[in-house]
Amino acid sequence: MSLLGVETLIAERQRFMETVGSLTPEEFETGTTLCSAWSPRDVLAHLIGTDAPVTYLQFAGRVNPANARVVAAARSLPRAELLARGERWAASPSASSRALARFLIGDVSVHHQDVVRGLGRTRELPPEVAGAIFREGVILSTGTKRSLLRYRVEPTTLGGHSLGRGRRVRGTTEAIGLWLAGRKGLETELDFG
Repeated sequence: MSLLGVETLIAERQRFMETVGSLTPEEFETGTTLCSAWSPRDVLAHLIGTDAPVTYLQFAGRVNPANARVVAAARSLPRAELLARGERWAASPSASSRALARFLIGDVSVHHQDVVRGLGRTRELPPEVAGAIFREGVILSTGTKRSLLRYRVEPTTLGGHSLGRGRRVRGTTEAIGLWLAGRKGLETELDFG
């Protein structure tokens, strides 16, 4: 993985921490996100957990139970402690995260948008972040109802490119990526041709 990938990962993690650090206590603890079962604090706990893949290895690739364990373990942490852990996570990715930086940029970028959009906010997306969201959506769409075997996606902004076959879907790179990743409520931002 190139140094640029690690630098981009650190930058997006730090932007995510700026967002969650700016939330009111109520928003942080119980705010709505596009991950319907998770509050912003839970999203943060999950992302921090990606730096310690041992839990994911213990579950032999079953991501949902591993995520549930990571999130549950962090629910008892006070906000200040969880944010402090998040700051360390953002500034200094683990060796495994550095090796997987290109992939993890997509994960943190999608989850950043989960928090921002869930709270009705917006943020400016650098093209490389929109592209990371798009790549993550493509990866997560494999074998789902939103598969690229059923849809041809055509991004209208920088960061993505046309892929797939079937029914045409046009929209911003970010919206298509989030939609492919299974997020709900994006349909109004997309043109289904």
